[in-house]
Amino acid sequence: MLELKNIDTYYGNIQALYDVNLYIDHGEIITLIGGNGAGKSTTLMTICGVLDPRRGSVTYEDMDITGMSAEKVVARGICQVPEGRLIFPELTISENLDMGAFLRSDKDGIKHDREYAYELFPILYERRRQMGGNLSGGEQQMLAIARALMARPRLLLLDEPSMGLAPLIVRQIFDIITKINKESGTTIFLVEQNANLALKIGHRGYVMENGKIVLTDTCDTLLANEDVKRAYLGL
Repeated sequence: MLELKNIDTYYGNIQALYDVNLYIDHGEIITLIGGNGAGKSTTLMTICGVLDPRRGSVTYEDMDITGMSAEKVVARGICQVPEGRLIFPELTISENLDMGAFLRSDKDGIKHDREYAYELFPILYERRRQMGGNLSGGEQQMLAIARALMARPRLLLLDEPSMGLAPLIVRQIFDIITKINKESGTTIFLVEQNANLALKIGHRGYVMENGKIVLTDTCDTLLANEDVKRAYLGL
């Protein structure tokens, strides 16, 4: 479904990604773990067209999308839930969801997907007329995911969905991520510092250090890897 080949990405003269290679198949949950500054978010922004790689290619469903504008990437079925959520705080929950469907014109489909979002996150339905900025951190994360789903993505990119949330809310969010994958078949690329939870719900995983992919395997195998345990699981 998606393949990155030999990706080098820079911020000005500072190189952030070095020869990154990874692939994602239809229907998978793929995890990318690593510490702060490892290059995980840069990888997502390179896929989404926010950053252009200086070398390498991004191929999505047999089309080269390297350097494609972010809005065209979204229109082709890739949507990102950014780190820090970045909802519209002065819009209501309902209006935030409408913004997620900005590129769509199928009214019946939009209505169906809004109902599905409210089914996934009942608290959002209860507070649908509240301003997004009045929600808790966990509720804002739910809204960010729901807003992304309104674009009806085939590939959903999640950047640190557990950041700053209480453990109980984190588990709820991860349960819903799994549900989205199973019920709708949406492929998910999950970037996470909470390696333990991410590897428990994923199919395959990549480990990134200093802008390089240093390890890849099934998530079960990575969970059992002694180096991964020491570096990311605190074991």
